[in-house]
Amino acid sequence: MEKQHKPSRRKFLKMTTAISGLSLMPFSIDAFGGFNPEGMMPETESAKSIIGVYGPWANGLLKDPPKLSLRNDKWNDVEKWRVKAMEKAEELVMQPDIREVNPKVTVHKKYEYDGLDIEELSWQLPYGAPTRAILLKPKGAKGRLPAVLGLHDHGGKKYFGRRKITKTSDDQHPMMKEHQEYYYEGRAWANEIARRGYVVLVNDAFTFGSRRVLFKNMSDIPWGDCATKGLSDDDPENAKNIDIYNKWAGTHEHIMAKSLFCAGTTWPGVFLAEDRVALDILSARDDVDKGRIGCAGLSGGGLRTVYLGGLDHRIKCAAAVGFMSTWTDFLLNKSYTHTWMTYTPVLPNFLDFPEILGLRVPLPTMTLNNREDGLFTLPEMQRADKILQDVFAKAKASDHYKGNFYDGPHKFDVKMQEDAFQWFDQWLK
Repeated sequence: MEKQHKPSRRKFLKMTTAISGLSLMPFSIDAFGGFNPEGMMPETESAKSIIGVYGPWANGLLKDPPKLSLRNDKWNDVEKWRVKAMEKAEELVMQPDIREVNPKVTVHKKYEYDGLDIEELSWQLPYGAPTRAILLKPKGAKGRLPAVLGLHDHGGKKYFGRRKITKTSDDQHPMMKEHQEYYYEGRAWANEIARRGYVVLVNDAFTFGSRRVLFKNMSDIPWGDCATKGLSDDDPENAKNIDIYNKWAGTHEHIMAKSLFCAGTTWPGVFLAEDRVALDILSARDDVDKGRIGCAGLSGGGLRTVYLGGLDHRIKCAAAVGFMSTWTDFLLNKSYTHTWMTYTPVLPNFLDFPEILGLRVPLPTMTLNNREDGLFTLPEMQRADKILQDVFAKAKASDHYKGNFYDGPHKFDVKMQEDAFQWFDQWLK
C-alpha cells in the first residue's frame, strides 16, 4: 500500500520553506535585502500578489507565448526554432566555460553493498574543493549499460549532497535517514534505479556537500540575526553543527547569487556547467552506453533536470520531479518559497519556464507533480504541463511527453519513483 503523506501544518511549512533555505522565524527587510513573507501581504484585496499592487503590471511584461516559444506562430520549423532558442538560452544562462577541463577522475574506494557495485569518486574543477561523487551499478554487471545522472535535491540541507539520494552502508547518517523517509518514502532512489540495470552517478552540486562554502573561508560580514555561534568546519558530522551550517548556508544564498551576477554568470549556469562535466565523466566510462543516458531529480534536482535536460541533448530521457511551474507563478505567488538558484535574468522574455525543458523536444520527457506542493500553485503547475503538451504536439511528438500529477505535498515517493523508472525503462532499455 502506498504510504500516505499527511504532515502537520507546522511540519509542512517547515518542509516547504526548507527547500529554499528560508527560516520559519519572521524576519524583516534587512541590509542584505531579506524580507518577511508575512510582512509582504498585499494592502488591498485587489493587489493579491507577493509584490502587492505591482503584480499585475509586472506580470503584464510577460508575453504569452514568449518570443522564442515554439508555440509562437512564427515558428513552424522545429530545427530552425531550436537553433535560435538554444542559442539565446545558452547566452543568457551564461555558464562558466569549464567544458574543456577534462578533469582526472580519482577512484577513492570500491566495494559492494546492497546488491550493488559502488565506487566513491572525485574530480577537481578549476575552482573550489574537489567534487565528490558516488557511482552505483548492479553487482557483477558486464558490458555497457544505460545510465542515469542522479541529481540530488536542495531540501535546505546544503551540508549534504550526494548522500541525499544514495545509501552506501548500514551506517547511514541519521539526518539522511530522516531526509529519505520524508521525501522519498524511505528509499535511496539512486540505489533503486541502479538495481534495475543502470549505471548511476550522483555528484555533489555547486555549494552542496563537498562543494559547499566553508564558513572559515568567509570574509567578515555582519550576519545580523543569523546564528553562527558554534559553527565549526572542523566537526563535520555533528548534527548540531550541521543544523547551524544549513541555516547559515540558506542565509548566504542571496549573497552567492548576487556575486555570481557580478561575475557575469548565473547560478543555473554554474549548475549546468558542473553537471555537464559530470555527464562527460559518465559518458566516457567503459561500462556506459553513452547513447542511453537519462537524468532525474526532485526539487533542486528537478530544477537541475530542467536546465541540463533542456540544454544538453546527450540526455536522452529526462524526469523532472517537484519542480515545474511558470514564470508567472514565481513572479506573483511563489518566488519567496524558492532558492536563488532558480532564476536566469531576461530569459522569461524568450521562454516560459517549462519551455526551457521543452528545448529537448522530441526527446522523451516526463514531469511529476504533487497537487498539494506548497512550492507552486496547482493552476500554474497545470498550465506548465499544458505548455509542454503543446510544445511536444507541435513537434509531432506527443507520445514523448508525459506529465503526471499525484496527491500529497512536495515529495518523490515510491509510486512516483516507480513511474519514473518505468519511463526510463521504456526509452533507455
